[in-house]
Amino acid sequence: MTTKFKAQSSKLKGSSKFQAPTSRPCGRSVLGALVLALLLSFELCHLSFAANAVQRPPNVIFFLIDDWGWTDAACCGSKFYETPNIDRLAKQGMKFTQGYSACTVCSPTRAAVMTGKYPARLHITDWIAGHRRPFARLKIPEWTLHLPLAERTIAEELKARGYATGSFGKWHLGGEGFEPEKQGFDVNFGGCHMGAPRNYFPPYGIGNIKDEQPGEFLTDRTTRELVKFIESNKDRPFYAYVPHYAVHTPLGGKPDVVAKYKAKLATGKYNQTNAVYAALVESVDDSVGAVMKKLADLKLDQNTVIFLTGDNGGLSRTIRNGQWGNPLSTDNSPLRWGKGSVYEGGTRVPLIVKWPGVTKPGSVNDTTPVISVDYFPTILEMAGAPNSSSARAGLETGAPRVDGESIVPLLKGGTKLKRDAIYWHYPHYHPGSATPYSAIREGDWKLIHLFEDDRAELYHLGEDPGETKDLALAFPQKLTELRARLDRWRQDVGAQLPTPNPDHDPAREWEGERPADRNQPPKKGDAAPKKAKKNWPHLFGVPSVRHHMPAAVSAPVKFRVEVDLTGTGLWRTWRTFEVAPGKPMEQRFPDAFSAYWVRLVTEANCTATAQLEYR
Repeated sequence: MTTKFKAQSSKLKGSSKFQAPTSRPCGRSVLGALVLALLLSFELCHLSFAANAVQRPPNVIFFLIDDWGWTDAACCGSKFYETPNIDRLAKQGMKFTQGYSACTVCSPTRAAVMTGKYPARLHITDWIAGHRRPFARLKIPEWTLHLPLAERTIAEELKARGYATGSFGKWHLGGEGFEPEKQGFDVNFGGCHMGAPRNYFPPYGIGNIKDEQPGEFLTDRTTRELVKFIESNKDRPFYAYVPHYAVHTPLGGKPDVVAKYKAKLATGKYNQTNAVYAALVESVDDSVGAVMKKLADLKLDQNTVIFLTGDNGGLSRTIRNGQWGNPLSTDNSPLRWGKGSVYEGGTRVPLIVKWPGVTKPGSVNDTTPVISVDYFPTILEMAGAPNSSSARAGLETGAPRVDGESIVPLLKGGTKLKRDAIYWHYPHYHPGSATPYSAIREGDWKLIHLFEDDRAELYHLGEDPGETKDLALAFPQKLTELRARLDRWRQDVGAQLPTPNPDHDPAREWEGERPADRNQPPKKGDAAPKKAKKNWPHLFGVPSVRHHMPAAVSAPVKFRVEVDLTGTGLWRTWRTFEVAPGKPMEQRFPDAFSAYWVRLVTEANCTATAQLEYR
């Protein structure tokens, strides 16, 4: 048998030098063939998995932090706030030092993130429902107080491409009929018309959060719901929009974390000094860390893009009757002022993007301005949408026009975009000091046009990021050039402009009024209609607040009634009192009393359940 095999082998090979294997080597040959087959099979499987990985677009998690100042993280310059998880995200991704929100307040920025359009084009130009000063020099224009359903959102675009979509936190783009579920989101946790919770501990006062648990914290609870969503959709691409209510007022923090920062304040001098706000910032950092851990545990971290940015600058101070109040949440130094102002502190925000395999770990872009409208085309390009980096994006002809530009070239290491200017338009008044204004940034030049006296200020941000030197007189040609360009942009987007106010009264111009979208209040003594009452955070007529102290309480409890007069989360004590065990309490407000929210707080800073009534 062996001789026969040799002869056949020699004949086949045509060479007398060919040595046929013995019976044992023949077994090795069979084994080798099997090994080769297994290797080929493994390689084919590997190629198949690789093909699937390429075919599956990346998951996207978009954190939008409320009222988060430009230096409100350690990696962004804070010496006081401790943010190890955000710092780790920055080390794994790219940090932008020229990140901007589309507005100096929240709702317009949120609309810009959702649509890729400037607030001026959408006519969503103030926080919903906005401020109104009826005796100010200018009358604000009519504007839109919800995100129209006709606008195509980033969630709708991604859902049409097979993404699971979820919104977790603050929506603030309209109430009933305009919720996240109507705008492309499969899941909505906590999103409604509200711009702030009543509290960060239960009761939150957020209508669609039903199963609150004693002792939980709102940021943590939101994160748990987000993690559930990630787990449920680990086998398909998902888009998670995470607009935390934090770090908006009313400030709240876990007692042990607040105590840590109070102790830290005693050890040194810091420009940021609010321990409760620091604890709230840390809750956001905890959220980022929990999400990063879950992604790693599920082995999704290498195919998930994370954005982390803010909706406007940090809340630093507000102005009342022409006078600055005390410091509030944070300090935005070296930038000028903060939320609700016309300056950099109102619109420059942190921005970190981690795109595994694309962004260079630990890289920093400190030259290119990026603004909220850019995220829509960026995410679409990441998801593989055709032509998404151009001026139009969408699934079909006639898809929504966007004002933003994809920043994918920057994430790949570039330093320039096609555009050379970004814009703002805020035809409103705000306690953060803003009067109606528009602004343009072209390169390092920034021009602010103030409508009240038709005056322009000019700054060079490269040399003067704190906007301390107005160069309008020194560079008249640049002033004229930028003002003309700003005028053309306003015309192009259809920006609505303020007009002279026939009711202007210099003696009363700081007086406020109920928000612009409120219907006429009921007459004194009338009950508010149930349907309308949902949409009236104001208290009309002669409202009252009631609470019944349980008999089990052994001693009188001191309460204070706090009111938020402006809807910005700035709580002020209106009255203090004691309630005896087992006794009811009622505090009635004077005629025509106007406030957004009213709450009862004990000496231990626990918010009591309150019932607001029209009497």
